[in-house]
Amino acid sequence: MTRQLQKPKILNVEVVARSRLFTVEAVDLEFSNGARRVYERMKPSEREAVMIVPIIDNHLILIQEYVVGLESYELGFPKGLMDAGETPFEAANRELKEEVGFGAGKLEILGQLTLAPSYFSSKMNILVAEGLYAEQLEGDEPEPLPQLRWPLDNLPGLLLEPDFQEARNVSALFLAREWLVKQGRLRNRT
Repeated sequence: MTRQLQKPKILNVEVVARSRLFTVEAVDLEFSNGARRVYERMKPSEREAVMIVPIIDNHLILIQEYVVGLESYELGFPKGLMDAGETPFEAANRELKEEVGFGAGKLEILGQLTLAPSYFSSKMNILVAEGLYAEQLEGDEPEPLPQLRWPLDNLPGLLLEPDFQEARNVSALFLAREWLVKQGRLRNRT
């Protein structure tokens, strides 16, 4: 249980940089004890995002996608920004069709994650997708995204893959594992 804390007072917010994707703000804060600090935060577009854990034939579907921050290809779950007016379910189904070539007959929200909330205000909805059927939509990816099917009975092995290290993917894997245990589809191996 957390105790109730008094939020710091925001004295000033100043935009210090802008890019096509982000705005960087300097936030002048005064804490309840009188201490003052200037924090910087990145504000992405106000849209939330989705990450989808697709399951078919007792396998997860993962994609390999180039990540410029690490200048490498990473293995992970399909993901993307929600378009204006879209629900997480609509966005998840669209992203699945664009990145994996499947639609989902069943989608369920597993949770919502934040990434480095001290500096970044993004929120990502994690969904599991089942009842997959073939349907392709054109996406905005610059190249085809290779797919890998990973067996549900070896989820811990995925954590040993050197290109499966991104924190949101690892978190989504744990959320999906707990969901599968509750569904009686996996044994709890704690």
